[in-house]
Amino acid sequence: MSDNLQRYRLLQSFLPPPSQRRLLLLTGARQTGKTTLVKASYPDLRYINLDAPENREMLAGLPTAAWGRDVGNAIIDEAQKEPVVFEKTKYAWDEGSIAFGALLGSSQILLLERIRESLAGRITLFELWPLLMRELRLPGEEQAPCGPPLLDQLLEGVPAGTVLADLPSVTMGREMLAAWEAEEHLLRWGGMPALLPLAAADRWQWLRDYEHTYLERDLGDLARLRDLAPFRKLQRLAALRSASLLNYSELARDAAIGVDSSRRYLEYLRLSYQVVLIQPFHENLTSALVKTPKLYWLDLGLLRSLSGQLEGLTGSLYETMVVGEILKWVRTARKRAELFFYRTRSGLEVDLLVEQPSGILAVEVKGRAVVTATDVRPMQELAARLGRRWLGGLVVYRGKSLQQVAAPDIWAMPSHRLLG
Repeated sequence: MSDNLQRYRLLQSFLPPPSQRRLLLLTGARQTGKTTLVKASYPDLRYINLDAPENREMLAGLPTAAWGRDVGNAIIDEAQKEPVVFEKTKYAWDEGSIAFGALLGSSQILLLERIRESLAGRITLFELWPLLMRELRLPGEEQAPCGPPLLDQLLEGVPAGTVLADLPSVTMGREMLAAWEAEEHLLRWGGMPALLPLAAADRWQWLRDYEHTYLERDLGDLARLRDLAPFRKLQRLAALRSASLLNYSELARDAAIGVDSSRRYLEYLRLSYQVVLIQPFHENLTSALVKTPKLYWLDLGLLRSLSGQLEGLTGSLYETMVVGEILKWVRTARKRAELFFYRTRSGLEVDLLVEQPSGILAVEVKGRAVVTATDVRPMQELAARLGRRWLGGLVVYRGKSLQQVAAPDIWAMPSHRLLG
């Protein structure tokens, strides 16, 4: 793997060209490469960073009628820092004095609130996540475009066997090695682009520094917390619970805070792209479904740093990586798919259901190199309940062989093959 920061990002293929009349909002966690991506995609647009107080003052004092002339088609970074940007952009867009613009920021709640107030119906939302496994494995030129992962074909609403039956059972040579190395990096360090050129000790220091930067900047925007210690404690406890059912009361007790505070702090983590909550499947296939969401951390490097799990690979860490990668691709490619998990009170469980308009793909995650008969039984029961809506099942594992392991249409799928 090259360690150059200027990597091709798959989101680039979904961004509109500047020749279109479009406004776009690009958001995501801090340090995921939003500015680098947009500057590379739109090199001829003026760039204005509102982290600089003088830029905020300039735009705040600019007459609205002069926006199209003096700002024009532009990239505006950290747009949430100056609320009038949204109103003046709306005015210039509606009167036709600008035809293209890109607003960037990492404070999701402030951005979306201001979009709803000023630019609803006029702007398209894109999200940039930490590097995908597919982006980490790029051979040769760092900026060379790459195609989507195999996962993409399984999100087209067709049965799994239609996609997988004619594929070779194993990949070999440079292709397999590149995917395997990318997975190993992701499982140990996560996908933050800034880590790539650093030595191991410097990577851990960067991740620790990121915690402080996040607390100071995003929480300053979101919450204005006077005492960060309770939030920091909950953050670490949440990292230890990744891939687990979320129990707000238990989390509040262990963090020595109120339940309302635990809910509020988890919402801050979600809004700043640190965690995601996967909801239980919403259809009543049985009256005994669990109704509590599952918590997943979105970057494994940050999770390891927060939780102290610097070495080794547990089942929950591996599941966190797989579920995170699937979610990141669904959101990046703007797929018509919703993610759920399935669990009954009697113990029947499937880690992930990908609901598409034509049916449901099931995913079970196993952090080992073999697949057993017991791994597929929950999916077989679920398939019987779903009937015609069943699109197939994947047991995603750390092995090397892609093969059908059971009916109906259940496959052992190496994670580096699915995602890399």
